[in-house]
Amino acid sequence: MRTLLRTLLIWLLAPAAVVFSQDNPFSAYNKVVYGGVKTILLRSAEKMPEENYNFKPTDAVRSFSQVVGHVADAQYLFCSIALGEKNPAPKIEQTKTSKADLIAALKDAFAYCDKAYDAMTDASATQMVKLFGGDTPKLGVLTVNNMHAVEHYGNLVTYMRLKNIVPPTSEPGFQPQPKK
Repeated sequence: MRTLLRTLLIWLLAPAAVVFSQDNPFSAYNKVVYGGVKTILLRSAEKMPEENYNFKPTDAVRSFSQVVGHVADAQYLFCSIALGEKNPAPKIEQTKTSKADLIAALKDAFAYCDKAYDAMTDASATQMVKLFGGDTPKLGVLTVNNMHAVEHYGNLVTYMRLKNIVPPTSEPGFQPQPKK
């Protein structure tokens, strides 16, 4: 667990030097974090064998497939707010169950969110929007999206560990790479 936390901390802070030299350091950094989150979530969905997609450690929690679907749905929720669009609300968690369908839906959700992160500048990041009934800067909405996704990556890590699968951030040689 300490290795995971240390890796995530390095992964989140390492790109800072590259990002803060840019014209839009805050929105650029948030986009770098999103890119890393996207990578580890997709990799997690790909690593889990199809036969374990319905696995859940207890009846009180979502199955692996439901977590993946929930993350995909959340991408649409948060990014539609940042984009100022109506949430397409595809209800992936309730309608997709196969590994192939969920990976495709997750990729589609990330493609939708890419538009929000790509369009964000530090100036537009300060525009206020409604998030859960409160006023929030657009950058805050995308930050919450990243936090929510990392929270559920933690769920997926636990599920993979229980199935003796090494999570992406614990793979030998895993090192986040800052992207310009």
